[in-house]
Amino acid sequence: MCKETIDFDKIIDRNNTNSIKYDFALQSGKPENLLPLWVADMDFKVCGKILEALHERVEHGIFGYSEVQDDYFEAVQDWMKKRHNWNVESSWLVKTPGVVFALAMAVQAFTDPGEGIMIQKPVYYPFSEVIEENDRILVDNPLYLGEDGRYHMDFEDLERKAEQFQVKLFLLCNPHNPVGRVWTREELERLGEICIRRNIIVVSDEIHQDFVFEGKHQVFADLSEELRKRTITCTSPSKTFNLAGLQISNIFIADQKLRRRFRRQMGAAGYSQLNTLGLTACEAAYRYGGDWHNQLMEYLRANISYVRDFLKEKIPGIRLIEPEGTYLVWLDFRELDLTEEEREDLIIKKAGLWLDSGAMFGSAGEGFERINPACPRSLLKQAMESLERAVKEL
Repeated sequence: MCKETIDFDKIIDRNNTNSIKYDFALQSGKPENLLPLWVADMDFKVCGKILEALHERVEHGIFGYSEVQDDYFEAVQDWMKKRHNWNVESSWLVKTPGVVFALAMAVQAFTDPGEGIMIQKPVYYPFSEVIEENDRILVDNPLYLGEDGRYHMDFEDLERKAEQFQVKLFLLCNPHNPVGRVWTREELERLGEICIRRNIIVVSDEIHQDFVFEGKHQVFADLSEELRKRTITCTSPSKTFNLAGLQISNIFIADQKLRRRFRRQMGAAGYSQLNTLGLTACEAAYRYGGDWHNQLMEYLRANISYVRDFLKEKIPGIRLIEPEGTYLVWLDFRELDLTEEEREDLIIKKAGLWLDSGAMFGSAGEGFERINPACPRSLLKQAMESLERAVKEL
């Protein structure tokens, strides 16, 4: 465990570090000097034990082709068992440079051009990209926002479209980004029943599995033996420990035939050994990062509470969709009655903020914005106060 007290309030200057979040506003068509709370990486320094492991590896000074020994898998295995009560086997593991890469490999391995792949918008936008850019048919089973303020799956629509479009693959976001749902066991079981009945392979993106505020994360593949045989589970330390730039993900495929097809597609893509420092960081994170993560969760809870309370008190026209999971927050701006262009003008030009427009997650996201509160409280306070001033000027 990483027995250190973390100062998450400390502001670390990320400007001029080639940070996508901070240094590429102009290239992204945005004005300079925006306060960025968009892309899903955190403004917090990683666990000290991860830094120690990286420093030791760097000091060695040679960065040839690298693989991992049993210690790597044991660290990952232990984390999955203790945190998610999920028993994984070493033979299931396929390492990739990222979850989006794994999604693309699954699309290519398990479907042919022109075949249907189902997603649930509003959803993380690369889901759409890996389908459409590989000439597959995107089949949308949109989530709906219920009167209880939570998003839900439309199972009747799901089954109807699965049959209509002969869906071969389902890309599941679990927990769901950006709407923050932590799907219940019952919801996932109902989804699983349809996938079994329709012979659909499921790719379950569980990259946000370690960020649960309400409920309990249910590993989709662990629901039953039958679902384990048709599921590709995508995990990574990148969100949990803020390691996205080191490019390492752990993909678990229990079924040998599916695993062979997936590996064959990776071979066709020309990919083999992973980033040496990514492997080093991953093992150290899962072995020593538990206490750091526990402290992070407390800080994120407080940040989300700050946003919730601020909106209720100062900007009641913007509603927070209560996040059950992920560290991202989905905000409903529709009561302000602004067009997409007017809302972007409000956020960018008047408030000086860089958020993720809900429209990028699909038409069901129009009128919403995704905000990343994984930053020091003072920056979050600055952002919310800027937004308040901008709304008051409407």
